[in-house]
Amino acid sequence: MPVSGSWATPGNMARVATRAEELGYHEVWTFQRLLYPVGHTMGSSYRSVQDPIVTLSYVAGSTSRIQLGVAVLNLPFYSPAMLAKQLASLQIVSGGRLDVGVGLGWVEEEFAASAVPMERRGKRAEEYVQLLRKLWTEDPVEHKGEFYALPPVHQDPKPAPVPPILMGGAAPVALRRAGRLADGWISSSRMDLSRLHEQISIVKESAREAGRDPGALRFICRGVTRPGSDSSAPLAGSYDKIREDVAALAEQGVTEVFHDLNFNPEFGSVDADPVASMRRAEEALEALKP
Repeated sequence: MPVSGSWATPGNMARVATRAEELGYHEVWTFQRLLYPVGHTMGSSYRSVQDPIVTLSYVAGSTSRIQLGVAVLNLPFYSPAMLAKQLASLQIVSGGRLDVGVGLGWVEEEFAASAVPMERRGKRAEEYVQLLRKLWTEDPVEHKGEFYALPPVHQDPKPAPVPPILMGGAAPVALRRAGRLADGWISSSRMDLSRLHEQISIVKESAREAGRDPGALRFICRGVTRPGSDSSAPLAGSYDKIREDVAALAEQGVTEVFHDLNFNPEFGSVDADPVASMRRAEEALEALKP
């Protein structure tokens, strides 16, 4: 989905979502960036980013079949009850098409702006994931945890079905957390795509240790795609080569690949030509269709 940079306009969002649905794609994806600290070097794709929940709510109304994903929402920035309400409503208005990717966050300024500490953010996220599921499935709900408390409450309406929760992260502790708690794992935009099998193996091992079926988990590759690039990197070059790279990722155990053009600065930068970006995106949609 166009969510970063100059091409992230409402018209382009709706066009990409509806065209992807027409062509038989499984899902459209968004991502989150709350703030861009002055002088930071994180890259142009993070400079101007639309809110993912609002964006998915917008395109839910112009589509009917395609799944709607976010990779990822940084849990420490939210009240769990508020986030549960927003996501439940999105699941309902979209007809049950939501995939919820969650993470921990890594930018200090975003934690400062959200008035939460970076310390123990992994444990905080574990508690929040469990509470999201409680709010979506139990009635009434009561919670007393290390990071959050709820008196006995009702929160309705409940989402049906309960949205899958997918977890990001690259460190071994994050991978093991995904295996224990999540419905799947999402790679980051900065990962070495030739070694995803190593991370997938850790997630599966953790799932087995927790008594879960690793075969039921989803492994989603966020693939920074660079059509036409003169590069030997995965998902770069000709469309035939990009298709071959997708097949190679499947051999590593990846169950889904999403082509992320936002992290290609030729698309997701505030300085990119939005007309040219959409022209090339339309071409890529056609060339890479399932």
